[in-house]
Amino acid sequence: MGRMRENPRYNVISMRISDEEREQLDTLARRTHKSVSDIMREAMEIFTLHLEGQDLPKAA
Repeated sequence: MGRMRENPRYNVISMRISDEEREQLDTLARRTHKSVSDIMREAMEIFTLHLEGQDLPKAA
């Protein structure tokens, strides 16, 4: 049985992307040692902050 998580994620979103976009995501995943899901979550957070007119988070 899987481990219990404090903030489980049950929702799945799928989208179609081009071969070039997939290559970009794969490259980002390798370079940052993050999953594609984590990259997309971070991109969504950055886009939300941008729309709200806030400063973007500093890179670690």
